[in-house]
This record gives sequence, structure tokens and C-alpha cells, in this order.
Amino acid sequence: MEFKYDVIVIGAGHAGCEAAAAAANLGSKTCLITMDMNKIGQMSCNPAVGGIAKGQIVREIDALGGYMGLVTDQTAIQFRILNRSKGPAMWSPRAQCDRNKFIWAWREILENIPNLHIWQDTVREILIEDGEIVGLTTLLDVTFRAKCIVLTAGTFLNGLMHVGRTQLAGGRMAEPASYKLTESIARHGIEYGRMKTGTPVRIDGRSVHYEYMETQDGESDFHKFSFMDTSVRHLKQLPCWTCFTNKEVHRVLREGLPDSPLFNGQIQSIGPRYCPSIKKKIETFPDKGQHHPFLEPQGETTQELYLNGFSSSLPMNIQIEALKKVPAFKDLVIYRPGYAIEYDFFDPTQLKHTLESKKIKNLFFAGQVNGTTGYEEAAGQGIIAGINAHINCHGGEPFTLARDEAYIGVLIDDLVTKGVDEPYRMFTSRAEYRILLRMDDADMRLTEKAWKLGLVKSERYELLKRKREAINSIVEFTRNYSMKPALINPALEKLGTTPLRQGCKLIDLINRPQVTIENMAEHVDAFRRELDKITERKEEIIEAAEILIKYEGYIGRERIIADKLARLESIKIKGKFDYNSIQSLSTEARQKLEKIDPETIAQASRIPGVSPSDINVLLVLSGR
Repeated sequence: MEFKYDVIVIGAGHAGCEAAAAAANLGSKTCLITMDMNKIGQMSCNPAVGGIAKGQIVREIDALGGYMGLVTDQTAIQFRILNRSKGPAMWSPRAQCDRNKFIWAWREILENIPNLHIWQDTVREILIEDGEIVGLTTLLDVTFRAKCIVLTAGTFLNGLMHVGRTQLAGGRMAEPASYKLTESIARHGIEYGRMKTGTPVRIDGRSVHYEYMETQDGESDFHKFSFMDTSVRHLKQLPCWTCFTNKEVHRVLREGLPDSPLFNGQIQSIGPRYCPSIKKKIETFPDKGQHHPFLEPQGETTQELYLNGFSSSLPMNIQIEALKKVPAFKDLVIYRPGYAIEYDFFDPTQLKHTLESKKIKNLFFAGQVNGTTGYEEAAGQGIIAGINAHINCHGGEPFTLARDEAYIGVLIDDLVTKGVDEPYRMFTSRAEYRILLRMDDADMRLTEKAWKLGLVKSERYELLKRKREAINSIVEFTRNYSMKPALINPALEKLGTTPLRQGCKLIDLINRPQVTIENMAEHVDAFRRELDKITERKEEIIEAAEILIKYEGYIGRERIIADKLARLESIKIKGKFDYNSIQSLSTEARQKLEKIDPETIAQASRIPGVSPSDINVLLVLSGR
């Protein structure tokens, strides 16, 4: 056996799985190194994929030829579309998964990808020669050689867990941490810091009084994550449940605060703003009498349940006592308490948009090591890092995504341009072009790019072409088909919309809020025949066509704005200026520009502390 590869990926979490799969599928000889082959793609916290903006990222990964969407569809035990009451820019898919089946689905995929080998070991040190990565060593004293390395170590770098005043070393409960690796990277001038995240108590479902809880069922329509023509539901679909905390719960929690590692100074690092602990919630909202946890199944057959919204690092006895004040948990039995974990991360402003380090050639970072939180954010970084690691090995143009092309593009640009001062989580509100980044058209945006790279195979590309043709046919039919008042007015009145006084095109009717493609097809035979020509993924195609029709004006306006701002993306400035010598820039701008060294004027404009007047100075100096 030869320990020499094109690409080595450290860590088999969500970032590592996508990175290794992408590099190998593109043709690089790839090795995925993990501490435990039985924990590949482990969901350390909630066994769910997707959510607000996160679901869009998963669909983008799928559109690029990644696997997270396929694995989720295969192992989902509940599926929902969030934000249905809002417009399609806000719709986001989410699924509960069977945690164990998710792991084994990922492992089955990875073990059968040509060019990909898995090695079970712990990485101790990276090897650098002349500012370039050349390999690594492991705890088994194996030396690997590689052209590129992708680091996706998650929470394992010097991981330290907290349950009250009890401290446990590890990257996850009952799993060892990784030591010395951070230090081996930092000695080459790469800055790092500490962050914190947490996970809630795990509950034995046999001890729960479900009669005191509200049931939250999933949905059973055509929606799923992958754009591939696969089955919709594979496993038994299960409910989730909701309940509320109360003043007694909050009283017990407050009494336990002196023993909280967040309160007593035991934890110094910064936790996630948008997924706070229950302790943080009662502290931030002292007048709020209740909070709203969700009880979620961990698998199709297990009794283990996850209490979403009740993350805590308080002492175990306090966690149990507080929860017993909730009627549904009066006889509570748990498998393990909630805990907080501190871990090392690296400042992402030290990265290029390809996720390659600016300081060490051919070393890539992806996932929580870049200061993000969430499986989806990690996986999105992983596929981009894996693609670019392959390109660095074999040649080609760097592969990046712009902010108007993908949520993955927004994510990476935010990381490398703004950095992080808390664990970064994606939301639709972070995307200025979210009507262009809808969940329904991720394949339309990205699959052709991936096909040109060679990551998407012909089967997927042909699916895209057929879908595009079918959507265009529907839209064009509605543009050209004339409606006569006498024939359609009775139907319009039944739908509660104003009858026609004169003829119009079918597209004009579909633009009305009460009218859909489906209810028009019931009354327009020619339109029904047109829709019946669609033989695959019919509902998905009709939905996509309807969105294009109803939101055409909004989409068009946002595209114009994006194209205007794209002009600033074309003005390259990297390496052109000695920012410290430009006195017409503000002091803060000089410092920030020197640190980030932006690629373009557009990126410079997004750096916090760089004002419009600073951008004007750069435009003048660029001859614009």
C-alpha cells in the first residue's frame, strides 16, 4: 500500500464527505482520514437536514453533483417545506433523518466511489515545505504524501465538553479530541481562536407523556431534496411534538446558573447567537414566561428523542429537575444530558474564495474550522474545497460561486470577506438576491456549471435539459394562448377573482393570486393536454414554471441589480495597491484592506469598515 495521494481530506463529517466525494469523482486519487469509520457523516446534534436557507444550500450541493440531498431523501423520517405562507424566495425544505441510517448511507456511497480510499486514524501534524503542503503524519506514525489537503476537523480540534463544572476532553460525547494539529498549522502563521456550541439532552421516548404535547406531522407531497428522479419517501414517516417551558422551569434554571460554565467563567469562547442555549434564552428574554422546544425522533425505530430548543451546559441534575416541571416530562428519563463544547477554529479571512489558505499553498479549510455552524454550511464549503483541491492538482480555472449564483457563494464570500466573531449560520436574510436563489431552481443555476467541470454525469445533465425544455414550453404556451371571457368567466367567478371584460393571454390570468396552473388546466383543455406531455417530475416542473410566471417582474428587477453590481466584480485589485500608503483611505479601511487583500472592488465594498468614500478612492486609483 502506497500512502501517496492527490488529495487527502481530514475528517469525515459533512464537509469532509462532500470534499472527498467531489475530488474523487473528478478523478483525483483521494484519501479520507477519519477517527472512526462508523461515524461517517455523523449528525452530532440535531438529526435533521435543511431549514431556513440551509435547505437551499443542500439543493445547491445536489445540483453540483454532491450527495447530501440524496442521502437525506434516502433516510428521511419526516419532510416539510418551511415558510409556505411567504413567497418562493423564502421556501426552505427540511427533513428529520434516521441518524444511523444516514451514516451508513454515506459510508456505502463513499466506499464505492472509484479513486477514494478511507483510512481510520487521527492526524497529528501537517507537513510543509517551502510554504506548500506536502503531507501529514498520524498517531499510528504513518506519513502520508499529498498534493493538496482539505482540513474538515469540525469540533474535534482541542475539543473540550462541559456539563456544569464537569469537563470532558473530546470532539463529541464519548469520542476523543484531536491534539497538536492546531498547533502544527498555527506555527506557520495561521491565526486561530476558540468557539463554543452545544447540544440538548437526549430523552427516552418511553418516559414522555405525549398527551400533553401538540403533534407536528410532516408532509407527503412530491417535494424532496434531490433533483434526481428518485423515490420520494423510503422510510416510515414519523411525527415531531411541541411543548412549552414555564415559569417553574425558568426558576430552576436560574437557581442553577452559578454552576453554569457560561456563567462562572469556565467557558470564555463565543457561542451561536441564533441557536442559543436555554440559559441564554431566559437571560436575554427575562420577561418571557415560556419558550417553545420541539421533540424530534432520532430514527425510525429508536426511542431516543432530541429536544430541539433546549440546548444546555447546566449540571445534569438541574437539566432533569427543570424539565420535570414540564407536564410532558414529569416522569422524564434521559440517555444523556445536554453539553457545551469548545473547539478551535481558524480565521476564514485568511482564505481565498476557493477555500485555499493564502499562507500555505494547497491547504484548504472547510466546515466548522472556518467558524461556521450547521451541517449544511459545512457540506457547502466541503464540495467547493474538494473541487478546487482537484483543480490545484490537475490544472484548470478556480471554481467559485458568486453571491447572485448560490447561497454557497454568499456563505463563502461572507466568511472570507467579513470573517466571524460568532459561529456563522446561514439565513435567507444574508442573501441580497434571494429571489434569484430559490430552492426550486438550484439545478437551473448550477448543474450546467458542474457538468462542464465533469462532476455532474450525463444522466443528471439530461434531466436538467428535459426539465428546462418542459418549463419553457409551459411558459411559452401561457404567453401565446388567448383566453375568451365567455369561456373562462364562470371558472374565474368560482375561484373568487374578477371576470374578464375582454380577452387576454393565459399568462395574465395565472399572474392572479387566486389562479394557478393546475386550476386553469381544469378549465382549458388545450392547456391540460400541454401539461400531460410531461412524463417525469411533473409536479416539480409545474411548480417551477408557475414561480417563473408569477414572479417574472421581481426576478427580472433583481437580475438587473445583480448585473449592475457585477461590474464592480470585474474590477480586479488584488495585489495592486499598498493600502498602508494611501492616506486618502480611512485608517480602518487601510487596516482592513491590508488584512483581507480583496480580489475585486465589489469584495472590498463588502468589508466591514470600508466606506463608500473609500471605495470611490479605489475606483479613482483604478482609473474608473
